[in-house]
Amino acid sequence: MNALPETSLAVVAHAKDDLRVEQIAVREPAGDEAVVQIAFGGVCGSDLHYWTHGAAGESILKAPMILGHEVVGTVVARAADGSGPDVGTRVAVHPATPDSYLGSAARFPHTEGAFTEFAVLPSYMLRALPESLELRDAAVIEPASVAWHAVSRAGDLSGKRVLVVGSGPIGTLIVAVAKRAGAAEIIAVDMFEKPLEIATAVGATATINATDVDAIAAVEADVVFESSGSYRGLGSAVRGAARGGRVVMVGLLPSGEQPALISLAITRELELVGSFRFGNEIDEVIAALADGSLYVSPIVTHEFAASDSLEAFATARDSATSGKVLLRF
Repeated sequence: MNALPETSLAVVAHAKDDLRVEQIAVREPAGDEAVVQIAFGGVCGSDLHYWTHGAAGESILKAPMILGHEVVGTVVARAADGSGPDVGTRVAVHPATPDSYLGSAARFPHTEGAFTEFAVLPSYMLRALPESLELRDAAVIEPASVAWHAVSRAGDLSGKRVLVVGSGPIGTLIVAVAKRAGAAEIIAVDMFEKPLEIATAVGATATINATDVDAIAAVEADVVFESSGSYRGLGSAVRGAARGGRVVMVGLLPSGEQPALISLAITRELELVGSFRFGNEIDEVIAALADGSLYVSPIVTHEFAASDSLEAFATARDSATSGKVLLRF
């Protein structure tokens, strides 16, 4: 494009229960920044928290903030210093900055997100996409990278029995990555039937309702992934692990003290391992999606125009009926 627009539609959290779709000014890029015309954005749990609570954990909204960090699009203005992909390149975005993350209120001024038609982004965040990978399919690259990192924290899964507690988008992506990593059995747990159907579609060999604590305890998994983000889920993860097993804690529990079955973890000699976001795994995820070895299509269940973001967020909030929800820009 020859000239950038002066304004751009954006999804902005103003405060608790105050989510707006509005026009914002497109700022002038710095020398090392490109302009990306966003095609799709995935609604993340943190986006939902800023909407419903005005905060994500200890990151509290102190001013209006553009949401969104799971985005893909096309470069429409290359960085003036010549860095990064050229105009016309389709890209995924690695949303990490040196000290924050796109769409994060962890610092003030907040780090603006990329739920906007035209996002001004540092060129180092941009990853060129293979021609074989459609933009809509690429929209799950960021959360799939979170799952990929979690699986890497588990060690070799070849021939292992795996338990995944919490089958939301991250949990089902963990199922898909664990299958690719060679797990022999993958048992998915959730409160609702729809997430368990999605987990089965991407590789789970069995499912358990989260209320069936005896069935979960009987699994005795070599590796357990806790992706529910609740202390009850963490309790199920500890109960479902075999002696000497590893529990990878992916779901982010609320800040502050949380109840935990530490005595059981000690007597079973379990390894409790944290997993948070990701690093360069994004490049491996892009390659695996492009060559078809990572199958995640069933995880995307809904798509809305960005102008209908309130409806999209309400749908994403209902984990009984939705998986990953996309905004179309």
